Amino acid sequence: MPSPSPQDAAAAAGIDRTLLDFEILDAWMDASELPSGNFSGIRLLAGGTQNVLVRFARGGREYVLRRPPPHLRPKSNDSLRREGQVLSALAGTDVPHPGFIAGCFDETVMNGAVFYLMEPIDGFNATTELPALHASDASMRYEMGLQCAGALARLSRLDPDQVGLENFGRPEGFLQRQVSRWLSELESYSRHHGYPGPEIPGVDRVAQWLERHRPVQGAAGILHGDYHLANVMYAYDGPGLAAIVDWEMSTLGDPLLDLGWLLATWPDGTETFVGAASLYVQAGGLPDRNALVARYAQHCSRDLNALDWYVVLACFKLGIVLEGTHARAFAGKAPVAVGEMLHAISLGLFRRALVLVDSN
Repeated sequence: MPSPSPQDAAAAAGIDRTLLDFEILDAWMDASELPSGNFSGIRLLAGGTQNVLVRFARGGREYVLRRPPPHLRPKSNDSLRREGQVLSALAGTDVPHPGFIAGCFDETVMNGAVFYLMEPIDGFNATTELPALHASDASMRYEMGLQCAGALARLSRLDPDQVGLENFGRPEGFLQRQVSRWLSELESYSRHHGYPGPEIPGVDRVAQWLERHRPVQGAAGILHGDYHLANVMYAYDGPGLAAIVDWEMSTLGDPLLDLGWLLATWPDGTETFVGAASLYVQAGGLPDRNALVARYAQHCSRDLNALDWYVVLACFKLGIVLEGTHARAFAGKAPVAVGEMLHAISLGLFRRALVLVDSN
């Protein structure tokens, strides 16, 4: 019996031709002078809530293909283009990241979606997996958290101009734009049929505090844009990071917002937060926020005196982002249970922000 075609193997793995056409991919890889040969080991990977990851081998080399979700949003392709650009720029730096191989950023090639190929990551996501080595050693779990902060500090030190990202974003006025930008986003959710509006106590008070206390923006740097435990992968042989993943929200601006984001989402056992069901969190032994800041400061010389402001901004921004799914759930565009869960996290983020507002 002949071996199944790559597309048949993909279909068996739940990958439809409209999502990834292996005949098109085969021709594109040949034109890109990548190793030729038969496809094998095709499988759909879990990870991320928006984009699609497919692993396969061809010509003796392993690949992971990343493309936008099946139902493209207006900025899906642009986000993947930006992600490919930043991963390519990070090559040769001390920031752990997926190795970029090649990208097809012309959406006319693959059924309307851009895509890129990257190296598989030899690591695990601690929110869904915790190997015995890490599960059995509290000191290693403590260091895992510190490594998360240290890697972020190394990212903040990179000069965008030196890695070819001088035109990657608009860093001038980055902090000044944030509050109005995200209030407008929150207001836009009214377009979703059935959404009663954002029932989030403290939105206006937090926004006013942010505008009154905005610090002077530091030197422009590269932001990951969504830096939390679920977006890092750890090495199997120790506490170090194997890669920071999911770079589609990356831009240029004030990198201290990434640190604020990490602190805003860091679990403390008292609130609903991103990654609450994480195996790593449940195992315990994590460093507290002060320890994270201390490790960050060891690797970065940026002024941290206004750090609470960045944490409040991160709570504000992420709370509004998550509320978008809650709004879509009312219109039948997202699962109701997911919308309600994310709404609860939004409320927790704004409670955390108000604590800091009241203490400053």
